[in-house]
Amino acid sequence: MSRSESLNIVAKRSAGTAPGSLTHAAEAAAPAGGYRARDAARDAARSGRVPGSGRLELRGIDKNFSADGKVPAVQGISLTCEPGEFVVVVGPSGSGKSTVLNVAAGMIKPDAGSVVLDGRPVDGPGPDRAMVFQEHGLFPWLTAAQNIAFGLKMAGVARDEREDRVARALSMVHLTHSAAKLVHELSGGMKQRVAIARALVMDPAVLLMDEPFAALDAQTRTLLHEQLQEIWIQTHKTILFVTHSVGEAVRLADRIVVLHSHPGRVRREIDVALPHPRNFDSPDITALVRTVRKEIEDEVNRVNAEMADDRWKPAPSDGVVDAVGDLGGGI
Repeated sequence: MSRSESLNIVAKRSAGTAPGSLTHAAEAAAPAGGYRARDAARDAARSGRVPGSGRLELRGIDKNFSADGKVPAVQGISLTCEPGEFVVVVGPSGSGKSTVLNVAAGMIKPDAGSVVLDGRPVDGPGPDRAMVFQEHGLFPWLTAAQNIAFGLKMAGVARDEREDRVARALSMVHLTHSAAKLVHELSGGMKQRVAIARALVMDPAVLLMDEPFAALDAQTRTLLHEQLQEIWIQTHKTILFVTHSVGEAVRLADRIVVLHSHPGRVRREIDVALPHPRNFDSPDITALVRTVRKEIEDEVNRVNAEMADDRWKPAPSDGVVDAVGDLGGGI
């Protein structure tokens, strides 16, 4: 497969790429029907799930904050995650990334619009959606295995089945030999893997991830990117992932959603047709990072230009400016 065939960037607005560039060649080579449609069917067949299981839709989501509820955080967000699709949301600070994720989780009620999962409206948190946060949130008095089993125990799952599911989850995140360790005995990366296993063991239709690797060092983060790809290939869960890291988005996503700021809106969607697991050092990855980074830089520059009048500037005192401007004039 040639480089242009392996890279397919399809934007909802004009990308404005130069003829002859890698991105332009990839767009020209994009096959009819798109990557998502073929992958959704493939993922459903591989996972054994009922077709359509894990289809998450956000329809015209508005959410306002502040005491009077008049400051829009997100506005008109419409986003669909197909079954088995890995969607990553990126954008500048204040673009509403975490708000979108919390609305999808049912932890925040939108002021307008709706969330639908497999044709059913989402009215609050539920076991069909599992959340992984930046902070692992593990119980320090429980072992790794007990933390993973906690949700199953609360759901009334029988002990034998619970132990079997926990063992499989531990194996999936490569922590079988750390099952009996307490939280303080685990490294940062191991804690996040326990948190991921705790979410996966509930067998949710959708996995929601809010910057789960942001607090980790670069080497551990790269390792967990590889392991998350491995888990996704095994389970083909629908994943909606939020991050500030462009590199992380390109490494993981089937589709990248770039948000506007103030209020948060969808600025652009980019389909990534690179095979999983991905070679993080490939030139295709590098090209995509440049494309997404440029999109975010343009958005940041737009916001900064709009807010220029709101930035604090010291007002000159009477007589000071002229005096300073004349300093040294008599020397």
